[in-house]
Amino acid sequence: MSTSVPLILASKSKPRRDVLFSAGICPTIRVSHVDEPAALERAAAEAGVGVADLSVERRVMILASAKAEAVHEAYRDVAATAAAASGERIIGYPLKSREIAGDTAVAGFETGSAADSVTLRPEAVQDSDDVRTRDFSGVAIPTVTEPITDEVEGQPGLTRATVGPLILGCDSMFLLDGECYGKPHSEAVARERLRAMRGATGELWTGHCMIDFATGRVVRGASKATLHFCEYTDRDIERYIATGEPLEVAGSFTLEGFGGAFIDSIEGDPHGIIGLSLPLARRLAAELGVEWTDLWNVTREDRYPSVAHDAKTGAAKPLPPKENVRQPGDGWVDCACGRKHWGINGASGVLLARRDETTGEVTHIVMQHRAVWSAEGGTWGIPGGATADGESPIEGALRESYEEANITPEDIEVVGSYREDHGPWAYTTVFAFEKPGHHVHPAANDDESMEIEWVPIDEVPKRRLLTAMRADWPNFAARLARLAAE
Repeated sequence: MSTSVPLILASKSKPRRDVLFSAGICPTIRVSHVDEPAALERAAAEAGVGVADLSVERRVMILASAKAEAVHEAYRDVAATAAAASGERIIGYPLKSREIAGDTAVAGFETGSAADSVTLRPEAVQDSDDVRTRDFSGVAIPTVTEPITDEVEGQPGLTRATVGPLILGCDSMFLLDGECYGKPHSEAVARERLRAMRGATGELWTGHCMIDFATGRVVRGASKATLHFCEYTDRDIERYIATGEPLEVAGSFTLEGFGGAFIDSIEGDPHGIIGLSLPLARRLAAELGVEWTDLWNVTREDRYPSVAHDAKTGAAKPLPPKENVRQPGDGWVDCACGRKHWGINGASGVLLARRDETTGEVTHIVMQHRAVWSAEGGTWGIPGGATADGESPIEGALRESYEEANITPEDIEVVGSYREDHGPWAYTTVFAFEKPGHHVHPAANDDESMEIEWVPIDEVPKRRLLTAMRADWPNFAARLARLAAE
């Protein structure tokens, strides 16, 4: 379903993601990092009232809108930085080199038959040798050089889409006896709320805000459901709190988890209680001119995999954190080079360099110490990952490098790229510098990194490098020096 309209979920909530996935939509996850109390205070001040005077419906709408708008702005930054890319795009074709032209693993590349042999294996276990990038050091790789603007203009991407991606922000609150309950965060607060909810009836409100990136149009709505709780005991409360579940959910309970047994009945939309109303999301998409089925990008095989191994790494062990979820573009490709590569649409990353303010020479690059559960875990490389549906390799590199390493796209300028093209799969390295007067503060934003550092340029080859990074680094270092000199 590659022609589907991409959906971006402005939330790290796994239950919300799972609601969409079960309904046939695999969203791209982009956390908004909104300061919720501050957003409510600003909205209340603008209305000339206190936060306590805002209705629960108004509150969830304010927060849902703030989350969607924050992610919309982040994607605008990605699109703007990608659109402003300059310099040269170099494309290398290692499988066409004379040194390996007779390799049986790549013999079909020249004739084009290799593309026909590609097998997508998002759920299969990968041997460690399978996922180690092939070492092309010492190989004379045929290349083509063209303006990077040709890539920007010729690739699908955010700035050329006529519809989508759709950005969806959500927020939920529970209303009981006129008081709004969000996430309790502590056992004491959860205990107090759960005692008050015993045998009571309350309302769960979920605000939704959907933005069409292509047009900038915004639509909003709210979902409400009435819940009737049973007369659970103090022992039930203590055991429920011990699970940890009620601490980080609106209203201190969940429908789809341990708390579901204590809800006697529901009036209204049950999905709204989980945090995302499918009927309301469908209506909002329709207001933006998008049919719900245009968002489907999940097959029954995706929903019910035949094996129970991690979909992101393909490894049997060590397993990655359970919070990791599949996103559009994730999956292994059996490549023409004889290895397996991550990214159904290919993959890309940002090679960000810092220059001396006086001499202009490159002094450091941002490097990622890869998590042990990832392919070639424990090595050093550049932040990046699979290209998502609907974005270009440059846009994907910018998005991934922010998500993994806090490389803010508005603070960097793209000055060139290198695409290692294997035919059915390719990896694009995006060369970038900090903009004059701007400073990037790298940090490990997710669990895919053990650490993120500005590494001195002379120290790079001394690190234990990812195979591809070790092979490419001499050429990359020389190119960075030329770009800095220019």
